[in-house]
Amino acid sequence: MPLDHGDPGDAPSTPPPLTAVLNADRPSPAEEARTVVAATNTATLASLTADGAPWASFVTYGLLDGQPVLCVSRMAEHGRNLAADPRASLSIVSPDLPSDPLAGSRVTVAGTVEQPQGDEAAAAREAHLAAVPAAKYYIDFSDFTLWVMRVERVRWVGGYGRMDSATAEQYYAAAPDAVVSAAARAITHLNDDHADALLAMAQARGGYPDATAAVCERADRYGLDLRVTTPRGIAVTRIGYVAPLDSVGELRAATVELTRLSRAE
Repeated sequence: MPLDHGDPGDAPSTPPPLTAVLNADRPSPAEEARTVVAATNTATLASLTADGAPWASFVTYGLLDGQPVLCVSRMAEHGRNLAADPRASLSIVSPDLPSDPLAGSRVTVAGTVEQPQGDEAAAAREAHLAAVPAAKYYIDFSDFTLWVMRVERVRWVGGYGRMDSATAEQYYAAAPDAVVSAAARAITHLNDDHADALLAMAQARGGYPDATAAVCERADRYGLDLRVTTPRGIAVTRIGYVAPLDSVGELRAATVELTRLSRAE
């Protein structure tokens, strides 16, 4: 019988929380997707060849209201593919991958590409150049074409066991998380200088009163992801802020408030 995701018999178990997690709010799949898409300017493009076969290639892109803007040459196979069949998808990987790449975040967006016209063409050109400055050397060559992807389907994967889909409407209505991409130094500071505060959060608000250590793995506008050590094993929990943040500049005050609340409970 082929193996599935069942316990093979010797896999470590993840201890469940012993008490309620007080606030597990986190970004929606659409917000997660917009955050990954906005964090880089490179992707793998899947286009269709003349006989309908899939063709994957490396591309750069900019963003116009969340829509990827490609600039590709008809001398390249993917350029000819898009001109013949507008169906395409992009696989986009978060640039800050952990040591295990499959534990990182990535997104697939799919839809159809169109050549922008009029004012949109000018805006698309500027969007691509803003994300890919080197494109100024070739963007106006006659064999290059600007394509705007009209996103119709979104699939976000946040690592093992964390994945979901978003509609096009949800994707366009969401915004990139302003905290995720700018929180690296703050996370290092929390782990290096405030390990006791993180432990208090895990014990009082994260559902693990038996935690002996806690490490912050990520901060976003809604809260912190903590990896906790307990006598029962290693687990991951969520510590939501009192209120969502609008910028990374609010992160310090939010974590100070969480520490105060945790130590008071």
